[in-house]
Amino acid sequence: MLGSSSTTVKSLPLKRRLCFLLKLVCFVSSVLIFCEFLIYYVVIFQCRWPDVKSGAPMSEKETSASVLKAIILADTHLLGEIKGHWLDKLRREWQMERSFQTALWLLQPDIVFILGDVFDEGKWSSPQAWADDVRRFWKMFRHSVFTELVVVAGNHDIGFHYEMTTYKVNRFEKVFNFTSGKLITRKGINFVLVNSVAMEGDGCAVCRTSEAKLVALSHKLNCSQQKPNYSNQRCSDVEKLPASEPILLQHYPLYRKSDAECTGEDSAPPEEKNIPFKEKYDVLSQEASQKLLWWFQPRLILSGHTHSACEVLHAGKIPEISVPSFSWRNRNNPSFIMGSITPTDFSLQKCFLPFESRVFAIYCAAGALLVILVLAHVQLLTPPFYFAQRLISKHKAV
Repeated sequence: MLGSSSTTVKSLPLKRRLCFLLKLVCFVSSVLIFCEFLIYYVVIFQCRWPDVKSGAPMSEKETSASVLKAIILADTHLLGEIKGHWLDKLRREWQMERSFQTALWLLQPDIVFILGDVFDEGKWSSPQAWADDVRRFWKMFRHSVFTELVVVAGNHDIGFHYEMTTYKVNRFEKVFNFTSGKLITRKGINFVLVNSVAMEGDGCAVCRTSEAKLVALSHKLNCSQQKPNYSNQRCSDVEKLPASEPILLQHYPLYRKSDAECTGEDSAPPEEKNIPFKEKYDVLSQEASQKLLWWFQPRLILSGHTHSACEVLHAGKIPEISVPSFSWRNRNNPSFIMGSITPTDFSLQKCFLPFESRVFAIYCAAGALLVILVLAHVQLLTPPFYFAQRLISKHKAV
């Protein structure tokens, strides 16, 4: 009887230790699940599709049928085998995958546009490395048949102009079905995809082909926007497109001197805003920019490349939105654009992703609390309650 009682007493500390260990595991698991999974739902759930102004009131059913819901993001920069550390790859790709999949599930867009620099090393990757990068991309950015994904080429995908070859352009086009001067029309809305890397203006083979397609498409769009009674022999045999002013999608922004006029929490840092942009490297040349504006007279231009947000007006009336990078490797506060678009109007809203600094702060706070709990449990740190209780006992004894 005495032996049984002694065994029970000895087993109590073991049970307490196991119970404490279980609590620690639950605490650590909860922090991990929140920071690596739930936080994306908490943050993106707060984003709402913007309303489009309409002259005549429409029912909810008519609105959903006529408004195209588009998500626009840029510069994912999936790391390659040369410069990408495996831990950096794992972390950044998990963040982007969770953000993208959560956004699809919560927001249910009709179409998603990625404005170039999908890969970080596409400009020099071998066929094997390219195939691996593509495989990881489709895993991260998988989507249902109800959502369309459209990708534009960037300089890191096919190389800067002096690195760009027909081989690199063709392998990108094969994977993403992209060609410069390609028109995508959805719900009567015209989107023009531009290979801005090929707008060098020096007559290179890829540049000539790209510009010829853009000129031909410009002619089609201009003819389609003429009034029905308009008589022009040049337009008589041209295929008619929806008479909606186009939206340009490209990687390089149109020419601007710098980001000095850009504002917002995700614009360029103050120390970078006044650095002059280099034509054909940071932005398109003035000549190429004027060509695109003259050819298409777009109602909106969406671009990436700078990794920071900016909004500028060209010719005093044509807005261009530079979309910041979608990767935490480039920004502490990545975001994407949500657009509600009709053939005659559009409304844009930014959706921020979790700030990495905040996630890091949560981990630090949880780690500090974990250390305190462990030290208190092993009695290396006296809990405040017991410390106060001992002081009171000593005071009473005196």
